Amino acid sequence: MGKGGGAEIRTFSVPQGSGYLFIIPIIDSVAYWIDMRVISTAFTAEKTLTKDTVPVDVDAVLFWKVLDAKKAALEIAQYKSAINWASQTALRDVIGKTMLSEMLEGRDKMSTQLQKIIDDRTEPWGVNVISVEVKDVNIPSSLQDAMSMQAQAERERQARVILGDSERQVAEKFGEAAKTYENNPVALHLRAMNMLYEGLKTNSTIVIVPSSALETMQLGGLAGMTALTMGLTAEGEKKEKKVEPPKTK
Repeated sequence: MGKGGGAEIRTFSVPQGSGYLFIIPIIDSVAYWIDMRVISTAFTAEKTLTKDTVPVDVDAVLFWKVLDAKKAALEIAQYKSAINWASQTALRDVIGKTMLSEMLEGRDKMSTQLQKIIDDRTEPWGVNVISVEVKDVNIPSSLQDAMSMQAQAERERQARVILGDSERQVAEKFGEAAKTYENNPVALHLRAMNMLYEGLKTNSTIVIVPSSALETMQLGGLAGMTALTMGLTAEGEKKEKKVEPPKTK
């Protein structure tokens, strides 16, 4: 140990491992106690603008470990504070280059980018970054309401598209059925009779049928139609009529 140019120069001996450590008073001293275990450090970036100029608050956790105690002691002063500042600046850089939608959907990708950037910065200090975990991404409440309305509008749009596609498929099936009935009048006659029967058997008193349909089904005009309606109605009432039990004296 000596002095030169008004500055005190200290020499580095040998890093000690775990266990008991004997120090000679006045001659020896301990400059750093370096923890070689895995350490977790929480860091945040508040009111940071994304690539699409949206202010966000991001919370993350850094897991790191000192691999070279000599570098951690000599290459940088206060390595723990330096790691924390390096993590915050890296987080702000990544946020500024990422769209909000990508940030909300791909946290794993963002964590991987942070791990690589922070590890490159701390490697000369003898520190290895094990992993980075993005805990939460907070956005303004007004923007949350706007995103909720956007998501609802997107769901409504998809519902209308599905409904329109369903109607198109139904129309195509009706077109195919029309071609079948055009080439087969008997099938059209049977289908019309079935539809009329289904409408009358529900005890309907009034059924509106085009006159052209009556002529096609050959029901004998209005008189035949009326008789058919009255017959089906009477048959339905007869089935629903209750039989009263005999009276006892």
